[in-house]
Amino acid sequence: MKRTMLFVAAAFLPLSAAQAEMFTIDPGHTYPHFRINHLGFSTMHGRFNTTSGTLQFDPAAKQASVEITIDASSVDTGHKKRDDHLRSPDFLNVAEHPEIKFKSTQVSWNGATPASVTGNLTIMGVSKPVTLTVTEMNCGEHPFSKKHTCGFNAMGEIKRSDFGVKYGLPAIGDEMELMFEVEAAGSTS
Repeated sequence: MKRTMLFVAAAFLPLSAAQAEMFTIDPGHTYPHFRINHLGFSTMHGRFNTTSGTLQFDPAAKQASVEITIDASSVDTGHKKRDDHLRSPDFLNVAEHPEIKFKSTQVSWNGATPASVTGNLTIMGVSKPVTLTVTEMNCGEHPFSKKHTCGFNAMGEIKRSDFGVKYGLPAIGDEMELMFEVEAAGSTS
C-alpha cells in the first residue's frame, strides 16, 4: 500500500496553550508534496509552494495539536499547463476551494515521540479523517535563529475520489501518496 507523508507529523491531541509550546510553521522550510500514478506509465510528482500553520507540542505530557493550511493554487508539478489544469474544477477547483487544511484530532506515541497522527483533511470542501505515519521528529535549538525548532516528517495515503477529485479515473491513479516535511519555530529560544 502506498503511503502519504503529511508534514502534519506533529498533529496530536488537543491541549491548552499553557501546557504546550506554540510553534509557527516555517513556510520556507516546509515541503508538502505528493505523487500519483499517471496513466500506468509513470509516477507524477508535485508540491505545494505556500503553507502556513501552527503546532502546540508538549512531549512530556504526550500532547499536541496542529493546524496546517495549504494554498491550493500553489500546486507545482513543474509543468504550467498541467498545473493550470490541476487548479481547474476538474481537480482542485481553487476558485471555489482555495485552501487544503489538516486539523489534528488524535495521536499515538512511541515513547516520547509521536508515531502517528489522525486528523481531518479537507480538500475541495470535503473533510475526511486521515491517519499519517510520523517517520521522523527532531527538536532543538536552531543554529541561526537560536529559537527552539521542531522538524517533522509524516506520510500517508488518500483516495482522491473520496474528496470529490474524480477526473481521469481510473487512468490517472486514485491513490495518492502525500509526503510532508515541516519545520516549525517556537516563540522562545
